[in-house]
Amino acid sequence: MANLSLRNINKIYPNGVQAVFDFNLEVKDGEFIVLVGPSGCGKSTTLRMVAGLEEISSGQLLIDNDDVTNMAPKDRDIAMVFQNYALYAHMTVYENMAFSLVLRHEDKNVIHEKVMAAAEILGLHDQLNKKPGQLSGGQRQRVAVGRAIVRQPKVFLFDEPLSNLDAKLRGSMRRELMLLHDRLKSTMIYVTHDQTEALTLADRIVCMSDGYVQQIGTPIELYDHPANLFVASFIGLPPMNFIDVQVSGGRLKNNYLDIPVPDRYQGQLDDYEGQTVVLGIRPEDIVKGNDIDFKVTLNENLGQNTLVHGYAQKKKLTCKFKEWSEYKNGDELKLSFKSEKIHLFNKTTTQVIPTK
Repeated sequence: MANLSLRNINKIYPNGVQAVFDFNLEVKDGEFIVLVGPSGCGKSTTLRMVAGLEEISSGQLLIDNDDVTNMAPKDRDIAMVFQNYALYAHMTVYENMAFSLVLRHEDKNVIHEKVMAAAEILGLHDQLNKKPGQLSGGQRQRVAVGRAIVRQPKVFLFDEPLSNLDAKLRGSMRRELMLLHDRLKSTMIYVTHDQTEALTLADRIVCMSDGYVQQIGTPIELYDHPANLFVASFIGLPPMNFIDVQVSGGRLKNNYLDIPVPDRYQGQLDDYEGQTVVLGIRPEDIVKGNDIDFKVTLNENLGQNTLVHGYAQKKKLTCKFKEWSEYKNGDELKLSFKSEKIHLFNKTTTQVIPTK
């Protein structure tokens, strides 16, 4: 196990394109960190810089207070699990898992003990004599994880390891990784574009966009207290609804909405009087009420919940009701927002407006 310190890390390619800007993060010993964001946001590049597979253009990387910024990958005591498994097709599962230890010339008995221990953790005992081509995608990913486990590294790095699996296998492997982290107590950094993985796996999430860190916090912090419009829109499924409203005399107004400013924003909007701000509301925080006229276009039953899509005048909204509903295209409803769940954002800076 180890702690990591990423200090003002930048990545600039020879053609002048900058992929990562001033990345700062302190990772605690045994912490599970998830880097999340859309494709091209810099999360995998950051992970590869930690692994030593990408050169750090400027900044400093420390592992257990040792500066490893310019250290070769093999000397960092880090194990990486890739998206494409990267298994040797001609080797058995046992040989794949043992390979890094063989290269180190470790004692055969020690190698066997470590491989069998990893196989026990991952449920691979019955697969040890098979070749990767004989395994399912989930089994191959477990072998890739097992190969990392036998090395007993200071830090585990995962680069979108579940993206090649179908939805059912992704859910199963996600649970296995949670159990694995709980068992090993190891420091793990995990990259994904899937916010469900981020919310379920992470001790803390690093949300990135366009090479910049947008917010760092626990999953519930990012969900309940997004720092800006990007985080609010990216974290949460379905995404948060956004509505332009004008601040006027203690009320939030537009041509189809007129509601009082929420209590926690009282006195915080004085500088916004007469200006337009962005109101954010999550689908599950829209309830049946009397503030908005809403016309249904689509009803999606999901078992215990129903997503109801439609429009308030020309503004598209998505609601999430905690019951099975049978709304049809054209049905009309009256809706309200849970006042305590309303978020307000500066329309120009996109940053959240602080509450009192």
